[in-house]
Amino acid sequence: MHDRLLPASPNWYCSRCSDINARGVLGFGAKNGIYLVQISVAKPVVIGELAGHKERVSGFAFCQQEGEEDVCASTSDDGAVKVWDIHQRAVVAQHSAHQSTITALHWSPVEKHLVVSGDDKGVVMCYWHNRNDIHSFFPEPRAIFCLACSPHHENYVAIGYKDGIVAVIDISKKGAVIHRLRGHDDEIHALAWCPQMGEEALFSRSEDGTGDLGAVAGCYLVSGSKDQTIRIWSTARSKGVMTLKLPFLKRRGAAVDPGIKERIWLTVHWPKGRPSHVVSSCFGGELVLWDLTKSGKQKWSLLGSADGQNHSRIVFNLSSLCLDGQELLISTSMDREIKCWDLSSLDSLWTLPTLGGFVYALSFSPVGTGTLALGVGDNMIRVWNTLSIQNKYDTKIFWQGIKSKVTALAWHPSKEGSLAFGTDDGKVGIYDTFSSKPPQISSSYHRRTVYTVAWGTPVPPLSFGAEKPLFSLYSCAGEGVILQHDPYKLTAEATDIDKVIRDTNNVKHKLSPHTDLRWKPDGTVVAVGNEDGSIEVFQAPSLKLLCTIQQHHKTINTLQWHHQHGSSPEVHGLLASGSSNALVYVHDLRSVLENPSENPIFITEPFRSLAGHTAKITGLAWSPHHDGRLVTVCYDGTAQVWDIMKEEPVRNYRGHKGRLLCVQWSPVDPDLVWTGGDDFTVQEWALSRQEHTKPPKGKRAQQLKAKTKKKKKATGKGGMRVEETDSLFGDDEKGSEASGGPEEAQSDNEEEEEKKSISSIVLPAVTGIVLLPSSLHATPANMMKNSSKIFHVEKIYSKMKHISTNTQATYSFALVSLGTFADCVPGTGEHIQLGLFTDRQALYRMLQEEEDGHIDAGHYDSVVYLRLWKGDIAGALKIATEKGELTDHLISVAPMAGYQVWAQAVEAYVKQLCLQEQYLKAASHLLSIHKVYQAIDLLKSHQLFREAIALSKARLQHEDPVLKDLFMTWAAVLEKDGHYATAAKCYLGADCSFDAAKVIAKKGDTDSLRIAASLAQISGERDLSHSLSLRCAKDLVALQDWVAAQEVLRTQESLLGHQLLFSVYELLTVNLSQSGLVSWTCTSTHAWSTSCDSNFLQVVTGVWERVFGVTARDRIKVEDLRAQLKTTENPKVTPNVPLKQLLSHVALDVTLATLSLLFGDWDSILENLLYALSRGSDAGNFTLMSEICLLLFPQGEKSVAQYKQLLESTEEKNSVVAQSIQAFICYHQMYQTWWSQNGKMASAVNGSNIINGLQTTQCQNGSSSQAPGADVNGLAEKEVMSDACGREDSVTPGASLNFSQFLLSEPHATFQATQRTIAAIQQKLASLVQQHSHVQDTDPGTEEFSLTELLTVVYFSPSADVSESLPSLIALVSEHHKKLASVPESVKKYPFPDVMECCIVLLYMDQTGASVPARLRSEALGLLQKYGTGPALHRRNCVGGIYGHF
Repeated sequence: MHDRLLPASPNWYCSRCSDINARGVLGFGAKNGIYLVQISVAKPVVIGELAGHKERVSGFAFCQQEGEEDVCASTSDDGAVKVWDIHQRAVVAQHSAHQSTITALHWSPVEKHLVVSGDDKGVVMCYWHNRNDIHSFFPEPRAIFCLACSPHHENYVAIGYKDGIVAVIDISKKGAVIHRLRGHDDEIHALAWCPQMGEEALFSRSEDGTGDLGAVAGCYLVSGSKDQTIRIWSTARSKGVMTLKLPFLKRRGAAVDPGIKERIWLTVHWPKGRPSHVVSSCFGGELVLWDLTKSGKQKWSLLGSADGQNHSRIVFNLSSLCLDGQELLISTSMDREIKCWDLSSLDSLWTLPTLGGFVYALSFSPVGTGTLALGVGDNMIRVWNTLSIQNKYDTKIFWQGIKSKVTALAWHPSKEGSLAFGTDDGKVGIYDTFSSKPPQISSSYHRRTVYTVAWGTPVPPLSFGAEKPLFSLYSCAGEGVILQHDPYKLTAEATDIDKVIRDTNNVKHKLSPHTDLRWKPDGTVVAVGNEDGSIEVFQAPSLKLLCTIQQHHKTINTLQWHHQHGSSPEVHGLLASGSSNALVYVHDLRSVLENPSENPIFITEPFRSLAGHTAKITGLAWSPHHDGRLVTVCYDGTAQVWDIMKEEPVRNYRGHKGRLLCVQWSPVDPDLVWTGGDDFTVQEWALSRQEHTKPPKGKRAQQLKAKTKKKKKATGKGGMRVEETDSLFGDDEKGSEASGGPEEAQSDNEEEEEKKSISSIVLPAVTGIVLLPSSLHATPANMMKNSSKIFHVEKIYSKMKHISTNTQATYSFALVSLGTFADCVPGTGEHIQLGLFTDRQALYRMLQEEEDGHIDAGHYDSVVYLRLWKGDIAGALKIATEKGELTDHLISVAPMAGYQVWAQAVEAYVKQLCLQEQYLKAASHLLSIHKVYQAIDLLKSHQLFREAIALSKARLQHEDPVLKDLFMTWAAVLEKDGHYATAAKCYLGADCSFDAAKVIAKKGDTDSLRIAASLAQISGERDLSHSLSLRCAKDLVALQDWVAAQEVLRTQESLLGHQLLFSVYELLTVNLSQSGLVSWTCTSTHAWSTSCDSNFLQVVTGVWERVFGVTARDRIKVEDLRAQLKTTENPKVTPNVPLKQLLSHVALDVTLATLSLLFGDWDSILENLLYALSRGSDAGNFTLMSEICLLLFPQGEKSVAQYKQLLESTEEKNSVVAQSIQAFICYHQMYQTWWSQNGKMASAVNGSNIINGLQTTQCQNGSSSQAPGADVNGLAEKEVMSDACGREDSVTPGASLNFSQFLLSEPHATFQATQRTIAAIQQKLASLVQQHSHVQDTDPGTEEFSLTELLTVVYFSPSADVSESLPSLIALVSEHHKKLASVPESVKKYPFPDVMECCIVLLYMDQTGASVPARLRSEALGLLQKYGTGPALHRRNCVGGIYGHF
């Protein structure tokens, strides 16, 4: 229907108001409609509109399922959710289940029939449109800002709230919240799921300090917030894994707007083909592409590197698609432009301008061919190069210096690029469209809206002098004045041409207000339209009146002269005019112009009369390509093309959805016309493609044709056009509320009453009863029918205006004869109108009847005003209070009735405001009656804590407990919602430093812990500061940031012991990393933490003395530090302990040993060294044990001997400790000797010899039929693993193994064998209990379990011998516990290597060629035969233990 179209601007501040489908159709909500645009790489094409919503569209989304691309959904402020078929342009399903404003919408990418919406009360609606099924959920009592359905799980929906919370709900579980993600501090503007399932590795300065994030199950979610951050959330971890802060990009040559961050809208989009990239908006309209796998400045790239490619204001919505192999991104912005981007090159492909207001004016340049200027109600001028081949929408925007709607435009007739404009606030200016400078603004302002600007011949005084301008600029505005401006001296005062008209034509009477002017193209005459419907034609430059056309009876809205290059001379003098009475007249003034008379002539008959429109005419345009071809636009929403000479319609265009306001004929193509209207669009359309010929017919279309020509005096106020409605130059953003159709336009075409003179009325000559016309015998009840909520007094006045002159004269006669007629009581009954014209009592009677009528009709606001007029302020307040219609105005006059009445009215108004949720206003009114505490309590009860605190600080004393209570209450709410930083500020405001430090520490990251510790220290909370600093240091140590950890500990004198501990930990980590045992990388280390070649304890003491000042000379300090660290928890390790935790335990043991060394407590040294040495063995980490052995005892047994010489006592405990250390050293040396032998792999084949020997021996002793080392082939595996360690030992192959005698300790063998036996028995007991439970579960229907069956299960195992019954097992346990009791405490207390394991290894080495002494071999075999019972148990605990070391 149209060729090109500039659509209305996408609606602002909506989380998802535009979307694109797989076929490249973009849909976006604009006002209360939805525009559809076909997207391509080259250009956009507007293909249609979806109309059906009554209010602003707040959300739009396409169905993304294959085969369902033509289905979409929309939401609106009217509360409706509609599902559309864009092919049919029709609604296929809808619901209105929401009770509040809908703020979010998304179509599930997985479930093709599911539409999810949310409102500002927190309600989520799931709508399956195929079965009309609606489920509502209320996951959180918070205002929803946005939502996004998961593309991988059909039941997951992510919701962003106004307070910064992000929640993921499961709609299959009644909307249960499965993830509550906290981190943002302000409203969530947009959410987007990663298009790829799983959580691949991303680079991150992770909040939990894990560095690079490995791939795990789940899906990433990105959120953009008003707090200027973008967060990446892990649904697998249920926490944030990355935070991106917007870069502040200062525009080249532009100043930084301090309020730019306040107006931010941070939208985010995750392109489908880029799982590691996210696109976001920025502060001033820039778009940023984030690479989530990079860091630093390489992390983001700016779209649109060239100047002018970026948006100039904030971006609201983003959507993407892959079209013809290119990844395209579509963005909508506050600058009213839709841009298409290539995500590969990051360049803008094209821009589609949109319009944010009524299109009031269109004007083609007479010099720049095809250059069309648009005057729009969004305070901007657009200049469109309509002939551009590369860009069909090549548009420049001009906004500087314009503060109001642009209502009039005119190009200079000869100077290219000079464009005059007029605005709604009365300003007139000139823009140079080839320059970026602000426009020149005339110093003379109009008081009302500028209707017309025009270039024409100068008239006095500008027509005098040698330097007169070639053209003057004229402006006509709503006050009825036409001003002449000097275009070269706009700072000079403009002149009113009425003075010239009066002087030239000797006019003494008041001139009619002017409403339009139009200069003839040759500049010889000017036509001026007036408010009374007359048109005057003046000759330039003296403005002599040539003729007056008295044809229209309503305001002249537009005039247009025929062009001068017509082929027929008879059309050169044609003047077309349109007014508010829906008729277009064309007058032929050729004879008047060619042969002007001395006196002006009056023209009352038109050359042509064009009837067909059904509302006011707003624009005219002659075709520059034809003779006598005219196009007219009207409030009926159509454009009509006429053939003037034939006086018949040619084509009718109906593509607009509202009233038309302006029209231009293409200067290049005779088939193209351009129209603009209050539907916020400019449309280019071709005459040849229109199917209609005439305008749509209205009810009175025929009456307009036959309407008689009648005169009517202008009654407009202030010189404005009488029929001008407020909506024409009103608030454009509200849209056109009237459809502009013929049915609604009938009010503009009502028949007018004839004017009759008062002198024509004949009064009765004799005294008698005057009978008023029956049609005017109106009672108040009748007059109130169908009345609007205006005062009845005004209704009377309005009624009287339409009463005929005769009837009004009769009323006047009755008024004069009041004393004559007894039944005439002014102000009541039939004479209610006379109450205005007699005494006060009559007026009171009239007002009382008015009150009664308004009360019956329910118009209580009118009753209030009537009582105010009478001075009954208390009565007015009373009825307003009862009906809940108190206003600020009523409260302002309430003090006139006394303080008590005023106070009561204020309290009632406060209740009313609270019901309307206007709590701030209610609190302000409480302050007016000095109820400060009540105002604070009101704000607090509705969680307006900021305002309540501000009010308390301004009005109350600093020590008032109310202030502290406010801080504490707000802090509790913030803490519950996860806003820890603000909660800490509240605690500080309440002087609760302890609570502030604790709440900051809840964030858990190292920076927060450090701040919390500093805060606690400043506040004097030493214990809290101590614990927080230690916690922070431990977290930093977990991140291997040793320097930062020591810095934190250095702030606390009480943590010197932990400084020493972490220094030992760092030294251990650095030394073990040299051997390859520690594989992680340290974030930072100290210069003193280097690998040591000498005794490790000596290195530690040297570092302590140089760095921390701890020496053996300060015994008291050393003892205090040792006592402090002894309180640190250091439990026994298990085989599953991570290496980092295991090293921390070893470091504590070594630290205590070093402190004992400095203190001279030699007994404790060996004990702590033994624990450090044995932890690796207990955890099954043989390599760690070996490395610790080499660090602490570099000389082996010689090192132990040196310590033994320093022992102060010869107690059994010390000898046992020394023996255990020697055993572990020998244990290490035994394996090193084994690994150093040649031909290790061949030995694995011969390993069965010892097994066979052991089996024979044990069978002869009657203990077992299987050797305890039956899995000795696994030892070969240990040999292979030992090769991987890559260590070369100094032990010579075949060397003597006499050192192994320390390993073959019979007391320890007895203790270990007894422990294994007890464990085996306990396992059997557990198995019996399991069998008992299984028997109970086999027959759930049996109510009672027989005692015989119970005893059988408990005392006898179903599959075992009688010897394994419960009593025998209990007896065995008791017997072995007695055996354990007989073992010395020193043996039980201190760790020792597994004796059975050592026996097996020695015997194996003997079979493979090692020099094992006969005595050792015999002793090992004897211990193995004596304590190696229980083959399976022994195999698990012995050989399995060997494997565990690796």
